Amino acid sequence: MAGQIGVTLLNFVRLLRRAGLPVGPAHALAAVEAAAAVGPERREDLYWALHATLVRKREETAIFDQAFHLFWRNPRLLEKMMGLLLPNLQLEGGGTPPPDLAARLAEAFSHQPPRETETTPEEREEISASLSASTQEDLRARDFETMTLAELDAAKAAMARLRLSFPPTRSRRMRRDPRGGRFDGRATLRAAARSGGDLLLPKFTRRRWQPTPIVVLCDISGSMERYARVLLHFVHGLSQDHDRVSAFVFGTRLTNITRALQHRDVDEAVTAAAHSVVDWSGGTRIGAALERFNKDWARRVLGQGAIVLLITDGLERDDPSLLAAEAARLRRSCRWLIWLNPLLRYEGFAPRAQGVRALLPNTDEMRPVHSLDSLAALADALTRPIPTRR
Repeated sequence: MAGQIGVTLLNFVRLLRRAGLPVGPAHALAAVEAAAAVGPERREDLYWALHATLVRKREETAIFDQAFHLFWRNPRLLEKMMGLLLPNLQLEGGGTPPPDLAARLAEAFSHQPPRETETTPEEREEISASLSASTQEDLRARDFETMTLAELDAAKAAMARLRLSFPPTRSRRMRRDPRGGRFDGRATLRAAARSGGDLLLPKFTRRRWQPTPIVVLCDISGSMERYARVLLHFVHGLSQDHDRVSAFVFGTRLTNITRALQHRDVDEAVTAAAHSVVDWSGGTRIGAALERFNKDWARRVLGQGAIVLLITDGLERDDPSLLAAEAARLRRSCRWLIWLNPLLRYEGFAPRAQGVRALLPNTDEMRPVHSLDSLAALADALTRPIPTRR
């Protein structure tokens, strides 16, 4: 399909991307081919052709549905109608859209194309600093799931400025120190041999202190997708600040993304990590993923007092007994296991799901991870000495 209709289709795909749908050039080409196959004569055929190529999850249907009906009525008049239409959006089934749908669509429709002259980093920093204190405070407490695209960008920038200072771990290895508290007889005799035995000067050593190893296991299943995309920026900043960070993601299988996060640019790092994953936004097999980690990676990355950050909502689809056994094994292999659960944002949260009940007794600590404030509290907790297990 060529001409003005093809251009309009590409603009529609760009609109969906601005509204938060993960669509790219490949999806745009597939949409153009699908629209060419069914033709633009029947609105219903065009709807389902684009739906089949641009929607991958049930949660995305609400955004696609409203964006389609608004965009294909009259794209030129939409900007004037946003104030009247968006607050009263209704889904086809009679339900109401998610609370952040109107804001995201409004932001997407009102988006202006960038100018030819881009802003410099200094100008962007000045714009960021111009936000009021009340706006910053509201942003820090807001749930990642309800943020608009602009707020998500601001949250990611705040995460890039967040610094974690883990307490070092005392190693079993020794290092030479004239003021050390342990006598080194072997080094003393070697030094005496070099001087012919005429001078016997005692040598001393002390234990080394080394950075604490950090291991991140992040759930990227469908229920965790929006949080996972944001938290990968946090994990990237963590890997840039510390040398001993290992990162893994899992849905139905386990994927090591440690090397992908070594890119200095956070967008390149997250893109490389996403490309290495084949089960993004799929099912959830937490127990199987932990089992694979315990068998293939635990001995490599969990030595020397490692701290494990397990990021998941605990909504397991497999046998919960496997999850309980593997979580207990993981806890025994590390120094401290922290479960970061976005479901803790609900005041009435209760461990009703089988996966949550299986994980809860096999972790050392459970914390929320749904906002900037929760990440700041996590950073503050990790800077303190790790308590001893009972």
